[in-house]
Amino acid sequence: MEKQLLLGDEAIAQGALDAGLSGIYAYPGTPSTEITEYVEHSRQARETGVKYSWAANEKTAMEGAIGMSYAGKRAMTCMKHVGLNVAADAFINAAITGANGALVVVAADDPSMHSSQNEQDSRFYGKFALVPIFEPSNQQEAYDMTYDAFAFSEKYKLPVMIRITTRLAHSRAGVARRPALPQRKGNLPEDMRQFVLLPAIARRRYKQLLKTHYDLVAESEKSSYNLYFEGKDKSKGIIACGLAYNYLMENLAGKDVSYPILKISQYPIPRKMIEKICSDCKEILILEDGYPMIEELLRGYLNTGVTIHGRMDGTIPRDGELNPNIVAVGLGFPDTRGPEVPDFMVGRPPSLCAGCPHIDTYVALLETLEQYSKGRVFSDIGCYTLGALAPFEAINSCVDMGASITMAKGAADAGLTPAIAVIGDSTFTHSGITGLLDAVNDKANVKVFILDNGTTAMTGGQKSAATGRIESICAGVGVDPAHIRVIKPLRKNREENVRIINEELAYDGVSVIIPRRECVVELNKKMRAKFAGKSNE
Repeated sequence: MEKQLLLGDEAIAQGALDAGLSGIYAYPGTPSTEITEYVEHSRQARETGVKYSWAANEKTAMEGAIGMSYAGKRAMTCMKHVGLNVAADAFINAAITGANGALVVVAADDPSMHSSQNEQDSRFYGKFALVPIFEPSNQQEAYDMTYDAFAFSEKYKLPVMIRITTRLAHSRAGVARRPALPQRKGNLPEDMRQFVLLPAIARRRYKQLLKTHYDLVAESEKSSYNLYFEGKDKSKGIIACGLAYNYLMENLAGKDVSYPILKISQYPIPRKMIEKICSDCKEILILEDGYPMIEELLRGYLNTGVTIHGRMDGTIPRDGELNPNIVAVGLGFPDTRGPEVPDFMVGRPPSLCAGCPHIDTYVALLETLEQYSKGRVFSDIGCYTLGALAPFEAINSCVDMGASITMAKGAADAGLTPAIAVIGDSTFTHSGITGLLDAVNDKANVKVFILDNGTTAMTGGQKSAATGRIESICAGVGVDPAHIRVIKPLRKNREENVRIINEELAYDGVSVIIPRRECVVELNKKMRAKFAGKSNE
């Protein structure tokens, strides 16, 4: 069997390709981005004609994958945890429609919020939707679970979630591959009303989903990914989920510890295994990289009186990602963190790249805003969010994708005019268009800056769905073309840009200002590639 050194994300991508993947749909979001990038650059994917798509947002990605499943092919969609919020409508309903070809949904969670607004746990979405969940503990399991998930999806005609966290996504290990399977031939559903969720059909299919859930629990009980290790010392039992099991094994290596251990990596929760460890042991320590989902269930689940330790009683910190040291402390081993960083060691905050077009945009915007009261700039999620930091301190909000325009409209409705929204080109097509339509319909005094750097820069330079069409989109939703202004954010253009911005701030209505200049990082990539090509000639 061929072995490769792969990131967790890459292991998932390779597992999907080897399982006969036909199409992958995603919106870039750390820590999930590398899954689709791996397929995008895969020779195997090119040779077998695998379709890949950077969708406008996670909802459209989810729906594209559902469509491929409907047509009988094996499909995957990938997103970060907050992206699953955007896709939730389609995701929840996909459990009701079921799958035809396999449908695998990868949710990459970000405990500790390394690059996210929250650290929500996607297992709750899977539990809510009543779909099976696989949670790998290492890169090999990430590959194997993905490979198996497609067949599992087709066996039960349901979408399957694979839930990972940041450390697994972005760490490497050797992965042994299995034989690559051919893609399935397409076929339409046997029940041609399966995907028609009229209430009468949805009620019938929901009953079927509830019935299938008992089979899924039985599958978890016998799954090779859920393991029960007997132990002689019944004073404590340990339940370790997904990556937490890896940390547990790292701590127990070379130690004479004989507690019973339950490894959970496939859901629904294996109830019989849970009942066994709780009946065998006086205390239970629960290790979860994310929210205390199993801990919450156990505290009100069995009512056995067994003592539960975990995130909820402070044995494990309530927030943040797990690491081997946190697990060690939870086990009663020495704390090996080392000394705290000295106060004189000042952290270096992230900053906009030298030459970034957003710098010149903020310089011009701040100059025009000197005549107004503070607190009127609503931002969105992207590189430009760094405008919140010194030296600019130019923005006053960052809530979720697309919220800049709708928050600006709400503030304008409250009398804070002119209200200003700052949004990137990719975020605009992700979820900003509908907010702009609301502003146009209500004739709100909102000024929308769509910072067009021609790419989805924050996540590595993926294609932006907005490229070449921002003006036409804005005009299409009703913005007066006279108030769709394009500026070039350069230092030499500052005076002209300030004049244009001032003109639009004085206008009582919806204005769109498009500062357009290519991302300096992507430009440098192109220049290096160009010179490399010349040097090879």
